[in-house]
Amino acid sequence: MRVNPGLEGVIVADTEISYIDGQSGILIYRGYEAKQLALHRSYEEVVYLLWKGRFPDSAELDAFNQALWENQRLTEELKQIIKLIPPDVDMMSVIRAALSSLGDRSFGWPPSLEKAVSLLAITPAIIAARYRHLQGKPIVEPIPNLSFAANYLLMIHGKKPHPAHIRALESYFTLAAEHGLNASTFTARVVASTEADLSSAIIAALGALKGPLHGGAPSEVEGMLEQIGSLEEAEKWMRERLRQGEKLMGFGHRIYKTTDPRAEALRQVVQTGSGAEPWFQFAVEVEKIALALLKEVKPHRQIHTNVEYYTAAILKAIQLPKLLYTPTFAVTRIAGWIAHILEQAKNNRIIRPTSNYIGSMD
Repeated sequence: MRVNPGLEGVIVADTEISYIDGQSGILIYRGYEAKQLALHRSYEEVVYLLWKGRFPDSAELDAFNQALWENQRLTEELKQIIKLIPPDVDMMSVIRAALSSLGDRSFGWPPSLEKAVSLLAITPAIIAARYRHLQGKPIVEPIPNLSFAANYLLMIHGKKPHPAHIRALESYFTLAAEHGLNASTFTARVVASTEADLSSAIIAALGALKGPLHGGAPSEVEGMLEQIGSLEEAEKWMRERLRQGEKLMGFGHRIYKTTDPRAEALRQVVQTGSGAEPWFQFAVEVEKIALALLKEVKPHRQIHTNVEYYTAAILKAIQLPKLLYTPTFAVTRIAGWIAHILEQAKNNRIIRPTSNYIGSMD
């Protein structure tokens, strides 16, 4: 049998959830372009689409929003668990420990939408509670009439967020929610295929996302923008990096050989809110300079902006601390993991690949 290291190119499932065309720069969720969903639909509507295959009507959306809010309120027992975890434990491990403490009583096989809502809603509340505790600040409760993204910012910062920040974070949530059978999503499906409880599949996926080759935060892009400092220094700084053979962070992608559709959508959102957020305008202008330089210095290569560039611009603008970058990625990717777990459960067969033995024989 032919070995495919990393299972590259191996098809292991049929799916109706998403489609990626890297050559054409297309990302599809359930038949809809993801970038159009980010621009014209709420994150809650997109999650509902991923899970149920259709958009909710107004009554269903209201009920879904209500359920998300209700499940974001932590019990006193869970708050105590979050506080008792040693302060040097990283945030991704805190999330896994907190979810594990819930046990499988509420999340057993088979997975359901009710269980899915609970897991999606409680994760950002865990992150915010832990962050507030580490800062020596009181835990903030979610507000019923705020969106999922708005409540996340409220629970972290303790104040109602700026509308431009809410819009930007919602768009990022939508565009990061699902991206095919990546390492963490495949992990979630493998665990779900054993008929383990829903929380175990999500916790396993969190472990995969924690690895720097998969869930690495866009902090390097933010670091680059901070070092550039001003538009006056941008061309000189980036030209010197290219002269030294270094990369410009946030440009180029392994899958997308043209403009990353997620970056396109986030750019539009950032441009819309640039009047209210100077950092947005700075990021847009630096991108223009970078693309012109790349075309000049590397004319035979197609290097375009990737999603990490504008993710960094957004997370910086909404004043999210760097220790929350990867956990925030996890918050939104849970929606995609759950969509795949629900799909796996519909026609389940345990995922059990094989291997070639190349060791010695007696």
